[in-house]
Amino acid sequence: MSKPQDRTISRRDDGSWENKRNDAERASSVHDTQKDAVARAKDMLEKQGGGELTTKGVDGKIRSKDTIGGGNDPNPPKDREH
Repeated sequence: MSKPQDRTISRRDDGSWENKRNDAERASSVHDTQKDAVARAKDMLEKQGGGELTTKGVDGKIRSKDTIGGGNDPNPPKDREH
């Protein structure tokens, strides 16, 4: 079950990229590049105490899922994807 602060990055019809909470109707932020949208989403998740970030590609299929920790974890999990 997803937490309310979990986020998804996806491409909009106009070619821009949106950073959106999974429980929201509107995007939290809109960016020109996917990289900028991912960076902003990671920053927001860290400030909200952590959660899961799902990134979708141009085709709308899931490219990656990343768990973002919140706070100052002395033993963070090792990211094997990035």
